[in-house]
Amino acid sequence: MKLYGYWRSSAAYRVRIALNLKQLSAEHISVHLVNNGGEQHSASFHQLNPQHLVPAFVDSGEQGELTLSQSLAIIEYLEDKYPDHRLLPSNIEDRAIVRSMAQAIACEIHPLDNLRVLKYLVNEMGVSEADKMRWYHHWIHVGFAALEVQLGQYSGRFCFGDTPSLADICLIPQVYNAKRFNLELAAYPNIVRIWHECQQLSAFADAAPEQQHDAS
Repeated sequence: MKLYGYWRSSAAYRVRIALNLKQLSAEHISVHLVNNGGEQHSASFHQLNPQHLVPAFVDSGEQGELTLSQSLAIIEYLEDKYPDHRLLPSNIEDRAIVRSMAQAIACEIHPLDNLRVLKYLVNEMGVSEADKMRWYHHWIHVGFAALEVQLGQYSGRFCFGDTPSLADICLIPQVYNAKRFNLELAAYPNIVRIWHECQQLSAFADAAPEQQHDAS
């Protein structure tokens, strides 16, 4: 298995956590999102992911080499192919709840605060750095406020009960980003509590951006 990512990419961070929770090894290949205009735009990486986004994931499939993009698709693939150390509950209703929390982060918060969106706001639309940060904070607050309500209903030690799941895998990179950009989290006690719970697990700690070989 090969994981093409970037140390600070939230989406690659998710896949690293999932691999660690499942106790799977993968070769980590750095795709620097800033150097030389962004290595994700190179011709070689375009062959792996025409979206020019990380992560890209390569594994041996039933019909030869399989290349996947999109972190949630990669994690669901790992869940199906390597069923040990489940990331989703066994009950169909519970799985749907976990997926809804994960997608609320991965599909509603993260895309609006992604690097290419922020760069477009500044470089193409002339948004100031201060207004860019207002944008960034606004969309995290909107998403976290809704998620906090769900966590009040479903969380235990982690987002859903007492076992780490796909929801935690998505939450932790988003909290990392919020902390990096000085977003006040006092209004989200469940999110803060789960952040601290996850930091006690090596699967999360070892996946942290600063622990990656390409961190700079």
